[in-house]
Amino acid sequence: ALIEQGGQMRTRVVPNVSQRNIGNALRDCVSKDAVICTDDWQAYPKAASDYKAHHVVNHSNNEYTVRLPSGISAGVNRCESFFSLLKRGVHGAWHSVSREHLHRYANEFAFRWNTRELSDGERMETAVGMTTGKRLTYKQVI
Repeated sequence: ALIEQGGQMRTRVVPNVSQRNIGNALRDCVSKDAVICTDDWQAYPKAASDYKAHHVVNHSNNEYTVRLPSGISAGVNRCESFFSLLKRGVHGAWHSVSREHLHRYANEFAFRWNTRELSDGERMETAVGMTTGKRLTYKQVI
């Protein structure tokens, strides 16, 4: 999960959490001018090395945010909250999901996150507007 400060969330399903896969997800979704904030997992520094800056939140030292030079406080709790909501949705509503369709569930929760400040009607209007020109048949799903 990648969340822009004050902006949108994007998700990428990766086969495993590795430096290469994290780097590829960053390249797909994040401008090289971005400041990256992560926790202190060992793969992040190399994956984030091509970006404007990389700040680390060290949870083991009871750090939960980092103060950026701009004065903005940033952290990784939004991503952790997203994963908590996604896991609760899987366990509570669907009970399990297949790898084949995991990206669809993740994208649904990213959509919910990105539209969390809209009313139900506005969210529905946004969702329906996104279907224009698209068709998904039952056969494609199974």
